[in-house]
Order: sequence, then C-alpha cells, then structure tokens
Amino acid sequence: MTAAPVLVAYASKHSATAEIAERIAAAMREAGCAAEARPASEVRDPSGYRAVVLGSAVYAKRWRPEARSFARRYADPLREVPVWLFSSGPIGAVEEHPTALMPPFAEKLADRIGAREHVMFGGRVPADPGNFIERAMLKNTPPERRDARDWPAIEAWARGVAAQLAEDQAGSRTASIAARR
Repeated sequence: MTAAPVLVAYASKHSATAEIAERIAAAMREAGCAAEARPASEVRDPSGYRAVVLGSAVYAKRWRPEARSFARRYADPLREVPVWLFSSGPIGAVEEHPTALMPPFAEKLADRIGAREHVMFGGRVPADPGNFIERAMLKNTPPERRDARDWPAIEAWARGVAAQLAEDQAGSRTASIAARR
C-alpha cells in the first residue's frame, strides 16, 4: 500500500517561492516520498494528504495573503497531520539578515497547528519588478546577489522532511505490529 502524498502548498508573487516549492517536492520524491507542489490558492481540501509543507514569499515581514488564507481555512485539518513551514524572502544569504526571523504570522501559525519546523530560505529579486520598491531592489542589487536561493540547502531540508516521514511511518508499522501481538 502506497502512502498518501505530501502536499507542498505555496504562495508566490514572482515565481521564486513556487520554484522553491517545486524543488522541495522533487527532492522529496527523489528521497522516495510521494509529494506534489500546488499553489495554496488552488488547494480545496488538504485532508487527503499525509503531511503538508506550507510556504510563502515574505514581503515586509508578512506572508502572502494566499498562504495566510490557506492556513486559516484549514487550521483544523493541519493539526491532524505533520506540518512544516518555510518562508522565502531575504536577498543575500539568510545569515546576513539577523532580522529575517520567522514572520509573525508564521510563528503564530506554527504554534497554533503544532508545526514541526519553520525554515527561512533566501529569496530572489524579481526579474519583472511591478512597483517602485521592486524596481529599486533590482537596480541596487548587484547581479550576482539577485538570487539568494541556496538549492543544496533547500534540497537537504526537503530530504530531511522525507526522512522524518519515513521514520514516522516505520514507527507506526512497528506500533501496529506490536499492538496485534
């Protein structure tokens, strides 16, 4: 019997976070864990998934509205499955941004639903700036620093999530076998 897949739901403005979510799902699949990435706004019911990874781009220390809405709408089902959270946003290496801690909404959400972990990944300056601030970011950021996504770290984190789920599943099987004896 195959385990239900993991949902990697995300909210992205300029596709950088969507690309992170896709990479997370791919790394989990490579680790032997069924996973699919979907925009949070398109998910109608997360109850059919064995776990949820929920992520959002962060602007001004805030998650995108679609991620916040998803979290509020599905708070009850999210309490029933393992959940991991990720945020993306700072430009430059995350460790260069001591204030790039967990966004307040994500912190409250993690507590409310019992998320196992939250991680912050570097972001990317939008290639197609839509407003004055984004245009200034693009203009003032050297080209070599415009994409701060650390793909090896993102993939390692995703493999770690897959490993935790495999351990959970092995533990469940062992407990089930012991209960039948």
